[in-house]
Amino acid sequence: MSGAADALRLERVTCAFAGRDGTRYEAVRDASLAVGEHEFVSVVGPTGCGKTTLLNAAAGLLAPTQGRVLVRGEALEGINRSAGYLFQADALMPWKTALDNVAIGLVLRSVPVTQAREQAREWLARVGLRAFADRYPHELSGGMRKRVALAQTLILDPKLLLMDEPFSALDVQTRSLMENELLALWQRDRKSVLFVTHDLEEAIALSDRVIVLSAGPGSRPVAEFAIELERPRDVAEVRLAPEFLDVHRRIWACLREEVTRAHAISVVGA
Repeated sequence: MSGAADALRLERVTCAFAGRDGTRYEAVRDASLAVGEHEFVSVVGPTGCGKTTLLNAAAGLLAPTQGRVLVRGEALEGINRSAGYLFQADALMPWKTALDNVAIGLVLRSVPVTQAREQAREWLARVGLRAFADRYPHELSGGMRKRVALAQTLILDPKLLLMDEPFSALDVQTRSLMENELLALWQRDRKSVLFVTHDLEEAIALSDRVIVLSAGPGSRPVAEFAIELERPRDVAEVRLAPEFLDVHRRIWACLREEVTRAHAISVVGA
């Protein structure tokens, strides 16, 4: 596999760690997956199955024990500079305003502060926070902070977005708004996205393809499903479509087996 046609490809990746007792723990084993150019791919699986481990390998934050990560056909060495990483918890600096939090990445890239702030204002407007530029993180709601974090990531124009359950801490209504906001922003230039979530409905509503990981340890992809729902989408409305319900049943039939296996393993381990 050359990986030349893909924005990201993980080839037979194994990530192993030393346990406290000196034993070897494999979070993922022989895992392969790919994200095509302009493709939105979600990964679902049981709790503790290594989803974040795969994201960290894709970001270059974790070197695989075996296997390799390819970025547009080139083997990744060190940090993946073409990727933007949106974490579950926002990484906003509490002493900086929303404007300066969004601008900081450009400033660190030696963009003049005035120019960086001008672009940051544009991005705050895109995420609906034009009037909140001078607010500090503690003065913003959870959804607003997530919007700032999204603008903070996208202002750097990453070719690949890595997203680790970015909306999981939000209430249901705010989460739906943020999912639609993400889709609207994504629709403009269709960056390649690798999105990790525990929420199967979220994965289907957002994605072009959903990958199911097996129960860990030694997790790996066991199935993938094409999501052939028409775009653009409204995440609340699309959940009512017969096609959505059909693909949900098919994916859940596979995912349920892995969740049951993960539970059995945890009970035996306990």
